[in-house]
Amino acid sequence: MDTHTAEFATPFDSYVCLGDSISVDIGDYTITARISHDDIAERPDQRQDGFWPSLYPQDAGFIGAGNGWRDRFDKEQALAQSIMDAWLNDEWYYCGIILSARIGETSLTDHAASLWGVEANLPKSDNSYLLEVANDLLGEALKQAEIERARLCKLVCESVA
Repeated sequence: MDTHTAEFATPFDSYVCLGDSISVDIGDYTITARISHDDIAERPDQRQDGFWPSLYPQDAGFIGAGNGWRDRFDKEQALAQSIMDAWLNDEWYYCGIILSARIGETSLTDHAASLWGVEANLPKSDNSYLLEVANDLLGEALKQAEIERARLCKLVCESVA
């Protein structure tokens, strides 16, 4: 299989829990993407500049000038508030997507690639972004798997000699 076009085909569920995973076989390798807890406990409005909408052009959350600004502001304010309320009710969380690699039952690396600060179970989201992240990390994970395989093969050859 061409490693440049291989992707995870099966998405994560629309509601994910810590430890949920998806896998893809690419040549000799099995690459697994799993959901892990992001232990940075900042609230969304502390992590993201512009989380709350603003009427001021110099602010990160500026909604833009022009007609209908009041309606746009009210809509964005309600959306931000619903996201914050869901966060405070533990309905969604930030996670890391960690890719690991193995050949058969032999683990090559438990952490071949990762991205942190990814929203999981965000209101009105189907979690499809998690699959995009996993696929974006796949090339890096394969490269790390190949490096680790070469390292292990070298160790085995040296120990036999």
